[in-house]
Amino acid sequence: MTDDARAKRTQTLVAAAKAKSQAKTDAAEKAIRALVKRSEPITFQAVQREAGVSHAFLYNHPDLRGRIERLRAQARLAPAPASPADEQSTLVLALTGQITRLKKRHREEVQALRDALEQAHGENLDLRRELARRGGDTPPPQARVIGPC
Repeated sequence: MTDDARAKRTQTLVAAAKAKSQAKTDAAEKAIRALVKRSEPITFQAVQREAGVSHAFLYNHPDLRGRIERLRAQARLAPAPASPADEQSTLVLALTGQITRLKKRHREEVQALRDALEQAHGENLDLRRELARRGGDTPPPQARVIGPC
């Protein structure tokens, strides 16, 4: 291989590596913006998940690392805002509890009905047997054997 071909291949590989690194940097920047917009905590793990890059890439990139550390520190210092969703959470919890109680009552009622049905089937069977024993008008149904096919 000539030195000229080797230099060209090296330049191509360097350009590809730079493009890949720039794409990862852009993805990390976009992830940070998305997390900030959604008011989610900015951590290395959150950015890594959102951007699809490795922890090592974030830690080894000085600009990204500094930005993530600053945003993480700011989030720790800022008090959590009072959420208007607290009322909704209370409502959701109340409704969830009500649904749970209704489901339990429904299961108990279904089980009681099943028990009553089972008892009625047993009594029906006893009555049919007693009627057959006394020689009632209609004999109990007989099972018929069907011959081979």
